[in-house]
Amino acid sequence: MNIAVTILLASLLGGCAAMQPAAETPGVAELRNATGQAVGTAHLAQAGNAVRLLLEARGLPPGLHAVHIHAVGKCDPPDFTSAGPHFNPGGKQHGALNPQGAHAGDLPNINVGADGNGRLETATEMITLGTGTTSIWDADGSALVVHAAPDDFTTDPTGNAGARIACGVITKETK
Repeated sequence: MNIAVTILLASLLGGCAAMQPAAETPGVAELRNATGQAVGTAHLAQAGNAVRLLLEARGLPPGLHAVHIHAVGKCDPPDFTSAGPHFNPGGKQHGALNPQGAHAGDLPNINVGADGNGRLETATEMITLGTGTTSIWDADGSALVVHAAPDDFTTDPTGNAGARIACGVITKETK
């Protein structure tokens, strides 16, 4: 390849790189139970149009538990109602199986084993770590909540998920 073609390709590739969106700041949430004990960590990262979420839980009751992003970045024990309702900037009803849903904060259930440990790895295009109406970085922040019961993915407004048993404010992860 001659030098002119090499320079042309380098300038074209450099221009394409400049058109790429800036990397979004990843998020993290340290989940605690009603007594303040650490029971899990969640990491959120933007991947194209989706946000990938990895939640690793420990010390939770065995079984299926609903996991939701809530509208307020506040986790006051013991009931975590300070986290507000589900994150729902689109004004939808609850649940992936609800024809009128789902909330942007609706996520799959986590399965916690007999040892109290569980792992949820999922992705959603209903939120962003960027800017705009679906950004979890809004004025009052957001929280990640684990509920006592599984989500039925239909019943509005909570999916019959029961009490809030763990909560973590989602913050921008520092590198």
